[in-house]
Order: sequence, then C-alpha cells, then structure tokens
Amino acid sequence: MRRHALRATALAIVFAFVVTSCSTMENTVSDNPKAVLGTLLGAGLGAGIAAAAGGGGGWIAGAAIMGGLLGGAIGNRLDARDKRMATQAAQQAFENNKVGQPSVWNNPDSGNSGSVTPTRTYQLANGQYCREYRQTIMIGNEQQQAYGTACRQPDGTWSIQS
Repeated sequence: MRRHALRATALAIVFAFVVTSCSTMENTVSDNPKAVLGTLLGAGLGAGIAAAAGGGGGWIAGAAIMGGLLGGAIGNRLDARDKRMATQAAQQAFENNKVGQPSVWNNPDSGNSGSVTPTRTYQLANGQYCREYRQTIMIGNEQQQAYGTACRQPDGTWSIQS
C-alpha cells in the first residue's frame, strides 16, 4: 500500500508540473531554448541515475523532476557563448585528454566557467569508443556537477549518450 501511495504522489507531482508548464512552453522554447534543453537533459540524467541505482518508479520520477528543475536553472543562466565554450571543451576532453585530465573553459564576459574531465574510456563490441565524464559548471559562486557518457561517432565527433 505504501508503494502505491508513493507512486500516486509522484504521478500527481509530474502531472501538476506538466499542466502548469504547458501554458508557457511555446514561449519558453522560442525565447529560451537553453532552459528547455537543460531541463530535458537534467530530467534524463536524474532518471537514468535513479534507474541505475535500482530505484523504483517513484524514485525515478522524483529524480527526473529534480534533475529537470536543476538542469533548467543551469540552462537558463548560460548564454550562447558559455554553451559554445562548454561544447568545445567537451569535444577536446573526449578526443584528446587522458582519464583525469580536465578541459577547462572560462567566459570572461559572463563570469561563468567549467570543466569536462574524462573518468573512464572503453570500447563497445562494435568497435565504438565511449568515455564517461564529469562536468563541472560554475555560475557565479554556485558549482554544479553532472556525469555522463559520450561515444565517438563515425564522422569523428562525440555524441553525449547520457
């Protein structure tokens, strides 16, 4: 019974979040796509971590909501140059850095900065190389960390998988 109540509560929270977001979503996507992207990536990462840790449906939904809120807040505060510099640092780290060696970026105009550090490199059965990484972003005096995996594509670019 307790499990059912937890699941119902999580679904109610998700429903409320979606309903209140729908009315402004069209304006948000066109006016601030980085907040939307941050929300989607944060929700996916939060849900993925909860699922990998063996959490049930309620935990996964809760982690997705929290990840989405955090990701949206971060995305909302990064400007286009911040995102471009972070992407370049990530591509540099995935392609050239040894495990534990960070690629650092710093935007003097916004004051934001960050780093991408490969934490593990491995090869899939199909020959594709993948790298797990840790990303740190400093916005003002607030530090945010995220973890993920990127895999090298046939064209030589790296694509973030999670």
